[in-house]
Amino acid sequence: MDFEFAAPGRIVFGPGSISRLPGLAAGLGRTPLVVTGGTPERHAAALAALADAGLPPVTFPVAGEPSVEVAASGAALARENGCDLVVSIGGGGALDAGKAVAALMANTDDIYEYLEVVGKARPLENRPAPHIAAPTTAGTGAEATANAVLTAKAQRVKVSLRSPRMLPTIALVDPLLTLTVPPQVTAATGLDALTQLLEAFTSNKANPLTSALCREGLSRAARSLRRAFDDGSNAAAREDMALASLFSGMALANAKLGAVHGFAAPLGGLFDAPHGQVCASLLPFVVRANIAALGERTPQSPALAAYAEAARILTGKQSATAQDCAAWIEELCASFDTPSLSRLGVTRADIPLVVEKASRASSMKGNPVELTAGELSAILEAALV
Repeated sequence: MDFEFAAPGRIVFGPGSISRLPGLAAGLGRTPLVVTGGTPERHAAALAALADAGLPPVTFPVAGEPSVEVAASGAALARENGCDLVVSIGGGGALDAGKAVAALMANTDDIYEYLEVVGKARPLENRPAPHIAAPTTAGTGAEATANAVLTAKAQRVKVSLRSPRMLPTIALVDPLLTLTVPPQVTAATGLDALTQLLEAFTSNKANPLTSALCREGLSRAARSLRRAFDDGSNAAAREDMALASLFSGMALANAKLGAVHGFAAPLGGLFDAPHGQVCASLLPFVVRANIAALGERTPQSPALAAYAEAARILTGKQSATAQDCAAWIEELCASFDTPSLSRLGVTRADIPLVVEKASRASSMKGNPVELTAGELSAILEAALV
């Protein structure tokens, strides 16, 4: 067996741990660029705490999911203000922007030199600026991944700036920061975490470390995603989901993902749809297609056994089969009124282009079985309804 495992330099987890931000930041720099979501006022206490500690913050709000241009402008702002540290506080978009900005602060060539798919994918020459990533949603696990997902608007696709060096210096995970997340966002982000856990668990690059993380994450998501959706103030459920999200990020960073995220990259670039909702719309149909293809072509595949194990974890039934995994996910998505792809703006006419773009996505390479163009098209057809 041959594998590697990479993770953030340090993980600080626990309710109220955001209070440790000034002390952690002081050990890394003096002038932080603080990347937030579109409303930096939500983090006034953290910003004030940094200022009081003699670390005057320069704020950089990022509304929604970041683009290539946003990342480049953030790095320029950091250099103009002499920033030597990045702190990102927010959802996956803010954290991805923070990782990209930290990388570009130290690697000053045009961003397209480093981007996958639409650029030259050149390795980063210099270590990124120190970066503390503090998530306020439980979904992407971006605090523990080595890439930043950016929208390339001109090419209408989401692409990654990727390097092992981009793992945050510190992942600061405070579950209390997620208490105010609205129910539908809780559902979308939670389903993103569930997708990442399941895809990493069944990936053709899974290893014993990533599988252990996925088992624990799936167990926590199974018992707490509904509870967090029904009662956002449930601190125990929020803690479970924060851990599930963190574990999903650590797992995907080392085991790859699959067809759901292979589709999500082009769909996110072509349509103005949140990443978590796109994943939720596709997950049940990809799971069923993978199970069917594995059963037909490689019935002894360890991935088929992994789907059956996931079913036992999710349902709590030792007799559960791989098909029960898909059924459990379908029921969960229906209970959250997960939107179909058509509600997100996708039409049948878009399917050939989406399939063509998805087949080149890096995440598709981790899918446990190579799906044909016909199978990929059938997944999209089913997800439209």
